Amino acid sequence: MNRSARRRITAAVLTVVAVTAGATACSSGTGGTSSKAADGGTYTIWDPYPQFDKSSAWAKLLDGCGTEAGVKIKRTAFDTSDLTNKALLAAQQGNSADVLIVDNPVVSTLAEAGVLTSTDDNKLDVSKVIPNLLAAGQSGGKTYGTPIGANTLALYYNKAVLKKAGVDISSVKDWPSLTAALAKVKEAGKKGITFSAIGTEEGSFQFLPWYWGSGAELTALDSDQAVSALSLWKNWLDKGYAPNSVINNTQTTSWQEFASGDYAFAENGTWQLANAEKAGFDYGVIPVPAATGGDAAAPTGGEFVTLPVQDDTGRYATSQKLVSCLSNSQNLLDTDTTLSYVAPTAEVQDKQVAANAKLKPWVAAVKAAKGRTSDDLGTKYPKISEQLWKAVQSALSGSASPKDALGSAQSAVK
Repeated sequence: MNRSARRRITAAVLTVVAVTAGATACSSGTGGTSSKAADGGTYTIWDPYPQFDKSSAWAKLLDGCGTEAGVKIKRTAFDTSDLTNKALLAAQQGNSADVLIVDNPVVSTLAEAGVLTSTDDNKLDVSKVIPNLLAAGQSGGKTYGTPIGANTLALYYNKAVLKKAGVDISSVKDWPSLTAALAKVKEAGKKGITFSAIGTEEGSFQFLPWYWGSGAELTALDSDQAVSALSLWKNWLDKGYAPNSVINNTQTTSWQEFASGDYAFAENGTWQLANAEKAGFDYGVIPVPAATGGDAAAPTGGEFVTLPVQDDTGRYATSQKLVSCLSNSQNLLDTDTTLSYVAPTAEVQDKQVAANAKLKPWVAAVKAAKGRTSDDLGTKYPKISEQLWKAVQSALSGSASPKDALGSAQSAVK
């Protein structure tokens, strides 16, 4: 790796450490570098799934793909933020994993730092992946890896609460009809909608469907469309359709509010499906509506399987076999079922819906979804997101109008 590439990695390390040091305690070090040439029959895989131990179906899948490729697998699991730091530091030391599975917004950071190979280099076939999901792993006109699956946001609704309020869910098609439904729910003595507007990436993540649903772009935080989206949320709080607790709500605490049975709607993700089944009331799911109708683009969560740069380029062929194995149709179906993800290919999505009809609205939401770093934002996204969540906090708390809050955010980004 040349000196320029190492400087890019060093800068990326400093950026990631600065962002995550206050939030996540790093695990112990890797114990130095090791020679892959001396252990060519073993391939390393790093993933962000510490919840899966050696006996899990996931670990067995990795081992099985290794056997199929004729190699042994050495797997290490990290917490998500720690994994990014480790990947950058390992690249700086010339000791990257052969296969790296990372949260999709991180892909552009690693790619721009020179850590990852593109599909042009590693010959990974991504032709079946749905374009809007693949876009989260694209930077500078190149593609880095393939999504293992996606989660996103939609609106859960409590059927009993809506029935009591006289609301037909089929009437909720845009912002005016949703707001009208919330008004009816409040008149019926129930609570309207809960979501997370906390001052972190979670808050931006939850605001983005409304932001994009207004027609706003992340390159113009102070546009009229952006102001309309933030005004929608502010109006809901002012009228009592949403609780003031949203300002501090995480996605977990907002779900707990919905699970109480008092709320008509909750914005949340596919990861709450198991909890929804345990909630004790009949629920449904619809995609977040756009301002004037149709489905809003919600942000995609989920991970990409990537191939880091290696000094020994001869390793790429086997690494590519490992990734192809992990992303084949049957393995995607099994893995995405375990992770409560929607698959990244239409073929597997159809199989998921056939097995579980409740996934149909989630597949629709994923098809309309958008990567946070899409539109070639890449490493610009974290700064934009920070100013966005600060604007949301400022407006909802009443310290600034939506227009002034987003104006300040745009100025800060510039």
